[in-house]
Amino acid sequence: MSSMKQKLKAGEIVYGQMILELFSPGIAPMLSNAGLDFVIYDMEHGRCDINLVSQMIASCRGTWLTPIARVPDQYHFPLSRVLDVGARGVMVPRVETGQQMQDVVAQLKYAPQGRRGVALGLAHDDYRPRGAAYFEEANEETVVIAIVETARALENLDAIVGAPGLDIAWMGHFDLTVSLGIPAQFDHPRFLEAMAALTASCRLHGVAAGFLPASAEDTVRWIHEGFRAISLGSDVGVFSKSVSQFRSAVLRQMGETQ
Repeated sequence: MSSMKQKLKAGEIVYGQMILELFSPGIAPMLSNAGLDFVIYDMEHGRCDINLVSQMIASCRGTWLTPIARVPDQYHFPLSRVLDVGARGVMVPRVETGQQMQDVVAQLKYAPQGRRGVALGLAHDDYRPRGAAYFEEANEETVVIAIVETARALENLDAIVGAPGLDIAWMGHFDLTVSLGIPAQFDHPRFLEAMAALTASCRLHGVAAGFLPASAEDTVRWIHEGFRAISLGSDVGVFSKSVSQFRSAVLRQMGETQ
């Protein structure tokens, strides 16, 4: 079992990063060396297709990272396809009902837990077909993440979070605020109520709550509120902010203001 899945089962906090732009084979070793537990390759908003994500997943071999693919939607192609190319987890956007969540899990698990199609001797099993025990191992290993990001999802929150096989319920904060009619108002009472409802439902059902905070301060705040799967920003945000801060520091020391 991956260290990420072990930590989740033990109630620990896991840290990763969302990759939307910097699809380089060096990213995975760098993130692993930085002490992260997982990486999410974004196929929904990032410039990543099945061919590119398979290359990025391969670059995670030899690291401590659990590679996760954020698929475009739950209907784009068989969700298990990203598992077949080696992903160890799948993040699914816009899950709005318990039935949808059950269908997602079924696509990602082999029978009897689901209906994932069988093709052995590929990237997902290291190109060496194994016996019947592999199916149970793969089901246990796979990390299933649902993004909660609509008002309808909030209405069905317990049914979604309580679906057997879900590991992480992830707050899709920008989309949720848009759906609630309070775009990007992250201090609005309705958004804060949604965050509290998500962590409460996760505690009830033994699922980890996930989030991408905007800063270190926000990260600490939301960990204290019960979030246990944390993306330390995205590649774009962290890189851009770091370069900007570096430049500002140089200019300050040179006595410049621009």
